[in-house]
Amino acid sequence: MSIKLVPQHHSLWVYPECDPAWTKEIIQEFNIHPVTAEALAARPFKSLEEIHSFLYAKLPDLHDPDLFPDMDKAVDRILTALKNKEKILIYGDNDVDGITSTVLLTEFFESINAQVLYYIPNRTALDQSLMIHALNYAEKNGCTLVITVDCGISAAHEIEEAVRRKIDIIVTDHHEPTAKLPHCVATLNPKLLNSTYPNRDLTGVGVAFKLAHAITNELIEHDEITNNKIDLKKYLDLVALGTIADMGSLLRENRILVRYGLKQMRKTKRIGLLTLCTVCDVKIGEINPVDIASKVAPRFNSLGRIADPNKGVELLLIRDPIAAENLAQELDLNNIERQKIERKDTDDIESFILKHPQILKEKAIVLHSNKWHPGIIPIITARIAKQYNRPTIIIAIEDGIGKGSLRTISEFPLLPILKENADILLNFGGHDYAAGLTIKEHHIEDFKRRFIQNANARLQEQDVLFKLRLDGKISFSDLTFDFMESLNLLEPFGNENPAPIFYCDVKQVWPPKVIGKSHLKLYLDQNDRLLEGIAFGMADRKQSLLRKNLPLRIAFTPHVNNFLNKSSIQLHIKDFQVLPK
Repeated sequence: MSIKLVPQHHSLWVYPECDPAWTKEIIQEFNIHPVTAEALAARPFKSLEEIHSFLYAKLPDLHDPDLFPDMDKAVDRILTALKNKEKILIYGDNDVDGITSTVLLTEFFESINAQVLYYIPNRTALDQSLMIHALNYAEKNGCTLVITVDCGISAAHEIEEAVRRKIDIIVTDHHEPTAKLPHCVATLNPKLLNSTYPNRDLTGVGVAFKLAHAITNELIEHDEITNNKIDLKKYLDLVALGTIADMGSLLRENRILVRYGLKQMRKTKRIGLLTLCTVCDVKIGEINPVDIASKVAPRFNSLGRIADPNKGVELLLIRDPIAAENLAQELDLNNIERQKIERKDTDDIESFILKHPQILKEKAIVLHSNKWHPGIIPIITARIAKQYNRPTIIIAIEDGIGKGSLRTISEFPLLPILKENADILLNFGGHDYAAGLTIKEHHIEDFKRRFIQNANARLQEQDVLFKLRLDGKISFSDLTFDFMESLNLLEPFGNENPAPIFYCDVKQVWPPKVIGKSHLKLYLDQNDRLLEGIAFGMADRKQSLLRKNLPLRIAFTPHVNNFLNKSSIQLHIKDFQVLPK
């Protein structure tokens, strides 16, 4: 990749390294638009087979669930529970991935006549062992088998306690393992060191789906059910919802699950999901990953952050339209409440950074306070990390215990550093790029010092600059509806499969207009073709664009804009440079 520094917005524009022969090969093999081929050539595909599978993989190409090392043990134990009419408890994490996993297994177990209950802890309490609450719930309700979803991989101590209480545990999770789980009946996690499962990137709901798939296979094989009794496809909407909300990679197997999951969601019969989409102004027939990430997921997440996440499970399982309407409204109100708290805490954090600009001289940001809401900090951490392009930790303190949320940049994985600092942490877990921790208040300063030192030692100046990765050069004459159609082949866009960003040189015909307070509308011309560009959140850069006929280089993603039944192509501007005349 060749890198050029752009002074205006301190973004590094990373131009694609073009190999014309490779692009030509892609065009010939797939008969697709040359610019789409260029975008594919800019991605890290190694072979035509890989591209073929990316573009055309289907449900039968999903991996066999039996490739999980402990899958046979998990299935045997569940079938025993079925036979003996034991009560099974599904215990889930309180985010969207955990909620959808819980719904998937609850619904699936009901369909095979298992006795099933579910339990999601309320995370707002700063509690060390949420799983103990689940065990108490299991005991009280006579459950002899607990299946964790999207959690449990770091709960060795609690699982030992379960064994003492004669409760069997199957852990299904996708977080990085931090310790051995010696007392489990089975551990299903694609990130286990000895895992033979080919897709490390499954989310919690993906693992839950694999378990349902394996049980179905076993029941069909032993003629316990007929082939058409269970339609696993109907759970794919949940898999898509959880995977997108949890920022799962949208490549390989996850891409198949999400692609078919979105199709399933667009024709969903889930009254709760339909009602929620109406409430948050999403057209279910056209729902896409952006709608899920920005509108649907936050409403589910707000439950786990400030209210009761079990209501999210309830909404997805509900059959009664009136109850669904009430619950969807409740989720919406919770979300408004969450936004208020988030705004207050964000303002506090932002003004602190403004008052202490020296914070940004370091390569990492670590902030802590007893004024912030522990349920809200993951959202704010993600935003601050993105805004300043640095590893970021925000810690909310309550009763002498800090609950921290961590987000980072690709050059600085988190788990190795957390392991190095385990001596002063109560516990930690998550992924290399998003993690959580708890710490005693008197250890925070020490941890902060170590973390920032580590980041300063490992990161270069250019690591913390924004990088804009470009997929190819394009001209306005290429921007046709046919081209937009061929670009759809690359969808769904999301984590690890971002929408392509193209660049070209244009003329600004007349100065931009500020719309909705913070956005700019640009009027752009290239060879007598005029297109509009929208630069979200860039109103503060209007000053540099006040001249007519200004030569610009723009980086953008093209979109089809449907307004009053008229379709036009509009450019979503990611960045621009004023060119010398």
